[in-house]
Amino acid sequence: MSDGAFEPVVVENPDGVGPIAIVCDHASNRIPAEYASFGFEEDALQTHIAWDPGALAVARLLAADLDAPLVWPDVSRLVIDCNRAADVPSLIVTESEGRKVEANRGLSDEERKRRLDTIHGAYHAAIEACLARRQAAHMLTSLIAIHSYTPVFLGKARPWQVGILFDDDRRLADVLVGALKADRALTVGINEPYSPADHVYYTVARHARLRDLPAAMIEIRNDEIGDEAGQRRWADRLGKIFLAAASSLRGARHAMV
Repeated sequence: MSDGAFEPVVVENPDGVGPIAIVCDHASNRIPAEYASFGFEEDALQTHIAWDPGALAVARLLAADLDAPLVWPDVSRLVIDCNRAADVPSLIVTESEGRKVEANRGLSDEERKRRLDTIHGAYHAAIEACLARRQAAHMLTSLIAIHSYTPVFLGKARPWQVGILFDDDRRLADVLVGALKADRALTVGINEPYSPADHVYYTVARHARLRDLPAAMIEIRNDEIGDEAGQRRWADRLGKIFLAAASSLRGARHAMV
């Protein structure tokens, strides 16, 4: 969507005291009015090219159910991808899934820096502030990123209903994978359909490593969460796992003290 009333970052339930903090890097398909020259039709902006459909709805349900803070950028990744490092070409794409993004071609250094500062930088500053508050209050925290992906990409079907992405820290990922695999109706991707090697783990790695937080990125196939029933189903499923994981991680922390 395009809109003149634009705040680049949204923080919901900032004082939540649940065991997780949630980020949703690709929550929005908003194109701020100043970037109307992007020229994408509204139907294109409803697709994965512009955002992760269904991801924000699941993240909001989880935040409400678990009393968790939720941070998300209210701008399409077509403008800037908040889940990319500043030196990665896909930070500001000039082409996406075969479609040229003309407004990003020949981008000046000044405009690139402006987007980095006012959107990307503001988003990560908000996450940092959220986690710093929790750490100062000695709150047990796992960092969760909620994403969605397409059932088919470049002609190749993706069989997984959900994927768990993680790096060397498997504390949370192992709990998630084990619990999800216990449901025989699910095919669970382990670092699929993406992995940290694809430069998609930036937000989680940047903030979780700094504070030694258990963390994982959850990718849900978007046909699973295309309606309210699917979103509710996945929020319920993941919420139960997170509560169990929090209990396990709390016990492990106490055992180390």
